[in-house]
Amino acid sequence: MPLMPEIRSDRAHSLADVRPARPSPRARHVLRTLCATVVIGCQLLMPPAARAQLLPGMGDGGEMTAAAERRLGDQIARELYRDPDFIADPVLEAYVQDIWQRLLAAARLRGELTPELDERFAWTVLLGRDRSINAFALPGGYLGLHLGLIAVTDSPDELATVLGHELSHVTQRHISRIMSKQSRQMPLLLAAMVLGMIAAGKSRNGDAGQAVLMGSQAMAMQNQLSFSRDMEREADRIGFGVMTQAGFAPQGAASMFEKLQYASRLNDNGSYPYLRSHPLNSERISDMQGRFQFRATEGPTADAPPATGGTPAGTAPGTPRSPAVRALRMDHAMIAARARVLSRPGVDALRLGVQAASGPDFARAAPAQQAGILYAAALAACTQREFPQAQALAERLSAHVAGDAAAARLARLLAAEIDLAGGAPARAAARLDPKSKDEPEMLLAAQVAVAMRDPAPMVPPLRDWVAVHPKDASAWHTLGSLYAAQNDTLRAVRADAEANVATLDYAAARDRFRAAQELVRQGGGAAGVDHYEASIIDTRARAVDALLKDQQADPPL
Repeated sequence: MPLMPEIRSDRAHSLADVRPARPSPRARHVLRTLCATVVIGCQLLMPPAARAQLLPGMGDGGEMTAAAERRLGDQIARELYRDPDFIADPVLEAYVQDIWQRLLAAARLRGELTPELDERFAWTVLLGRDRSINAFALPGGYLGLHLGLIAVTDSPDELATVLGHELSHVTQRHISRIMSKQSRQMPLLLAAMVLGMIAAGKSRNGDAGQAVLMGSQAMAMQNQLSFSRDMEREADRIGFGVMTQAGFAPQGAASMFEKLQYASRLNDNGSYPYLRSHPLNSERISDMQGRFQFRATEGPTADAPPATGGTPAGTAPGTPRSPAVRALRMDHAMIAARARVLSRPGVDALRLGVQAASGPDFARAAPAQQAGILYAAALAACTQREFPQAQALAERLSAHVAGDAAAARLARLLAAEIDLAGGAPARAAARLDPKSKDEPEMLLAAQVAVAMRDPAPMVPPLRDWVAVHPKDASAWHTLGSLYAAQNDTLRAVRADAEANVATLDYAAARDRFRAAQELVRQGGGAAGVDHYEASIIDTRARAVDALLKDQQADPPL
C-alpha cells in the first residue's frame, strides 16, 4: 500500500504543475516545533536509566539489570529520605515491618522472590506523612507507604494486601519491563515523526503530518496504558497469592479494594476504562471476591492457608466455608489512630480527636474502636502539649486494653512517650523495660536514659542492635545521642556518620567521617583516643568514599 495517494489528472501537466504546493512557512514552523517537542518529550518522559540503555547490552535482553535498577532506586530513595514528609516512627515502622517480613518470607517460599533479587534489592518500606490513600513501588526494592493508607485500614490483612501488591510489582520486574517497552517504542515514535515530515512535504495540507504524528503518539500511549493494566492485574493476582501464603485473610483483599474504590470516587477524573492505567476497582473487587470464593470452595491449599484454621470437624472436604470476617483488632485500631495523628491533620482535627473520647458516639462504639479513639485523643493532646489531659487519656486507654497483650504494649509505650514529652522521664522509665529487645521500646528507653543523664545502661543493647541492623538510621541517631551524653564525641560523630550512610547521604557521611578523623588527630576529645575505634573510622571512611564516587557517577534524576 503506497504511503501517499497517487496524483492523477486527465490533462498533461508540466513538472511544475504536478509538484505539490509546499506548506506555508507558518505550517512548516509549526511542524518543526511539534517534531522537536515530541523528540524532547519522549526523552524527558523516559527515566535516566532507560535513556542510558536504549541499546541493550550483551545478554540483558533489553531490560534493566538488577544492579542498574537498584542504583536508580537508591537515587530516588535518597530524595525521599530528604523529603520533609518522610517519617521515621519506630512504632509504625515495627508494625509495618512485621507484615512486610512475613510477605517477603511467603514470596521466597512461592518462588516469586529469586535469590538474586533478594540479595541485590533493598526491600525497604519508607513511610510518608501524606494523608492520601496511596502506596507505590520504586526501583530496586523500595516501597513508599502513606500514613493515610494505614489510617483507613481495619485489619493487618488489608495492609498486607497493599504491601503484597506493591511487592509483586518489584518481584515481577514491572519497572524494568516498562522501561524496556519504552525503549522499544522509541524507534516507532521516531519513524512516525519521519513519516509525518514526509506527509507534510507531499501534502498540500500541513495538518496531514500533524495527524500522522498525533495518531502514532495516541497508539503508543494506548499500548502503554494496556501494558500497565496488565501489570496491575498480574500484581493483584500474585500479591493475593503472597498475602494468603503469609497467613493473612483473603477477604482483606476485597475489603481493601472497596476502600480504594471509595477513595477513587473522591478523586476520579471520569476517564473511560480504556484510558486508565489501572483496572477499574469494581473489576478488581470482583476478581478478589472470585478468588476468595474459589479458595473457600476448593478448601485449603499450599498457597492459601485457611484463615479459620482448617475445615471444621464433620464438614466434608470441598464444602464451601463461610468467610471468617476478622473483627477489628485493638492493636490495629491504635496503629491506624497513630497514623492519623502523625499525618499532621491540623489543629482543628486534633482538637476534634480529643473531644471524640468524651463525645456521645464513644459509648456506642465497639471496644476496638474505643481503643483507637482513646489512643488518637491521648496522642493528639500530647501533640498540642496538653500533657495532663494526655496522661489522663493514656490511663483510660491502659485500663481499657488491659486484657489484650498487644494493645496493652502499645498503650504502655504511648504513656511513656507522653511522660517523656511532659518532662517526667522517671515516670516514663518506670513503664519501660531497659532489657527489652523490642526496637520501639528500646529506642524510647534510650531517649529516657539521655533525659535522666544515665546513658550507660542503654549503650550496650543499642550497640548490639546496630551491629545486626546497620541500616537502621533511627537506631544510629539514638546511639549517637547516648554517646554524646557520655561526652564520647568520637563515637557520637561516627554514629552520626553511619546514620547518614543508612539514608544514602554519602556526601554528609564522608564529611562526618572526616570530622572524626580530624578529632582523632587532635586527641580524640574528652574521652581520649580509642585506637580500635579510630581504625574502624578509617576503614569506614574509605568505604564511604568509594560509595560516594559510584553515586556521583550515576546520571542525575
